[in-house]
Parts: sequence; C-alpha cells; structure tokens
Amino acid sequence: MSSLTHFDAQGQAHMVDVGAKPATHRIAVAEGRITMQPETLAIIQSGTAKKGDVLGIARIAGIMAAKKTSDLIPLCHPLALTRVAVDFELLPETLSVRCLATVETVGPTGVEMEALTAVQVALLTVYDMCKAVDKGMVMEGIRVLEKHGGKTGSFIAYAPDQ
Repeated sequence: MSSLTHFDAQGQAHMVDVGAKPATHRIAVAEGRITMQPETLAIIQSGTAKKGDVLGIARIAGIMAAKKTSDLIPLCHPLALTRVAVDFELLPETLSVRCLATVETVGPTGVEMEALTAVQVALLTVYDMCKAVDKGMVMEGIRVLEKHGGKTGSFIAYAPDQ
C-alpha cells in the first residue's frame, strides 16, 4: 500500500504539489444508493413529490457539487472539469435509488473526490426532497467504481460480495 500523500515528513497536512505532473485525461466513476419506504419510491417514480422533480433536481445538485469539491474538501485541488454526468436507476427490488456519477478532466490529478462528492450530494438532495414523507431513508454503498488516467493507471473496484 502507498503512503499517505497529504502529509509531509513531519506529519503535517499539506496540499500535494501536482505542478510537475503531466496533464492526462482522467475519469472517475462513483456510485451510491438511498434506500426508502415503498411509498417514497413510488412518489419519486411518479414525479408527484411536493418539492418537484426529485431526480432532476438531485442530478443538478450532483453536478454542482462536483464542480465545488475543492471548496468542501480542504486539500482537494480546484479542477477544470470537462464532463460531469449524474444518472439514477430506480431499484424496486431493494426499495432504493442508485446514483452513478462520471467525472472527467484533463489535468495533473484525478477526479475521484469529485465523483464521490457528486454522488453523496445527489443522494442528500433526494433525502431533502423526500424527508417530509420518509425520515428513515439510508444512504449507503458510496464508493469509487473505477478510475482511469495518471501515473497509477486504472482501478476497477471489486464487487461488494468478493
């Protein structure tokens, strides 16, 4: 396992210097789920939530969050993102909504944090829009599925049951 990059030799937190790293095409994909009561899933599916289009608003929130990641996570670099896609899948068999975020850039550092932030904020937005009818929703399984580009190359996550 590699050493932690956000600490110097004295153990002090610092922002990693990426100035000498080449700009490469980088992609990260993250996922997460929010589980809810059957009635809540039905409201999302039918589009009848009192606050409006739950998934449409959550998609915009996720995109905005990816763009603001460096404002939220202290040691993240501000990045010029070239693409952010936030998609949802209704999973009636598990009473959940799956969120998948894909983030891309051409730069000296990866976009995993931006993809994870997009997923989490999108799911938080689903919670916010539906909490009046279901305060017991649970966000879970937020993780990086894959990342490509940079010195370390590609990473593909193993299945949760492996």
